[in-house]
Amino acid sequence: MSSADIWQQFGVAPRTRRLPLMVSCCLVLACVAGGLSWAGAITPQTNWLIDDFFVGAQVDDNGVLSTRAEIELENEAISPFTITDISLSIPGLRLLPPEKSLGESAEITVEGDGFGTVSRRIVITDCGAVPHEPQPIRFTYRTWLGSGSSDVTPAWWEKTGRTDRVPVAWQRGLATMACNKAVSGEF
Repeated sequence: MSSADIWQQFGVAPRTRRLPLMVSCCLVLACVAGGLSWAGAITPQTNWLIDDFFVGAQVDDNGVLSTRAEIELENEAISPFTITDISLSIPGLRLLPPEKSLGESAEITVEGDGFGTVSRRIVITDCGAVPHEPQPIRFTYRTWLGSGSSDVTPAWWEKTGRTDRVPVAWQRGLATMACNKAVSGEF
């Protein structure tokens, strides 16, 4: 007597024909999801850099200190995405919305394996309150499969010391450069 005969005596039909089909379907779905994720169609695969070359300092008539940050975006996937908003929640800093008069747009599309640049004005409300540990930037995005939001921490900056290079969190380097330029009279 086989196991199929025993199962049949208890009124349970063997489901051996359905098992390979279910396993095959699960494998196909896992491969499709993995491929879409790898291609950046679900969540963008990005690299962010805030260049310290263009950091300056502006003090307006009200005594508000600000700087302009050039944010370079690299799309490391093959699927394009559109950034619909950028924000940050960092003590001592406040990101201003895009300035239409300067041609800044709230949305930027970055093609697959491409680059894009976003320019935003950042107000420095308290030079000493800016954290020393790297802080993330939050961005909302839209891909052809949907939209969402993600946090990304730009790369460390390297400051040249007397003898070697010292890594500095991007936001601390930005604030320090702008605050130093503001008090030195370089602006």
